Amino acid sequence: MLVRLLCLTISLIFMASARADAASGIDQTEVTIGAFAEFVAATGFRTKAEESGGMVYEAGWVVKPDWNWRQPYGIASPPNEPAVHITFDEAMAYCDWRGQRLPNRDEWIRAGYTELRADPPASFQRGMTYVFPTGNSPNGANCLAECGTDLRPIAGKRDYSRYLDRGFGHAPAGQTKAGVNGLFDMGANVWEWAVMGKGSSQATMGGSWWYGADQMRSDYGATKPRDMAVVYIGFRCIAK
Repeated sequence: MLVRLLCLTISLIFMASARADAASGIDQTEVTIGAFAEFVAATGFRTKAEESGGMVYEAGWVVKPDWNWRQPYGIASPPNEPAVHITFDEAMAYCDWRGQRLPNRDEWIRAGYTELRADPPASFQRGMTYVFPTGNSPNGANCLAECGTDLRPIAGKRDYSRYLDRGFGHAPAGQTKAGVNGLFDMGANVWEWAVMGKGSSQATMGGSWWYGADQMRSDYGATKPRDMAVVYIGFRCIAK
């Protein structure tokens, strides 16, 4: 019975992360551990971090042998948390398996900052471009600082600070304040891969729990080597 309930939970989480915003075509949430587990079960895929460890920044970049998408901080994490320690090409493989693709940088910015819904809630206005993915204020995002003292408790959020030199770690997907286009965590929580040409470095968008509000702005230009698997980089997919 317990196994059946666990499988049902993972399936529901997979469906939740696969649900795309109708206006932009991009997923409402970051791809979760549960969703990535479906991909691995179906394909036998094995990630770089599972082979050689994931990375975190301490006094410099450090490789942690037991850190990977299944256990981002070296311990097993719930299936509704974002899948991190995923390289750019691994993210592309997942999206392709799901019949989607990684968004390019311009698509990500359009979805994250410009309200496209025909009838958005009162806090957003159709056609308006906002400073942050949460609106004109970063309040409500899961960032290190400057994201407001009025943030409601994040359901299911664990404190991973004992494993980190900085910050508290990511929150479960879809549990922070919904932002522009009804999307979750386009600002902070984890950086997200986006396509930027065909080079060896690719765009990472939106900031993360490791940073403050400035990194959430659309003009903050961050990149990482495409083969890098990092504790605060995840991704989401967009319709082909």
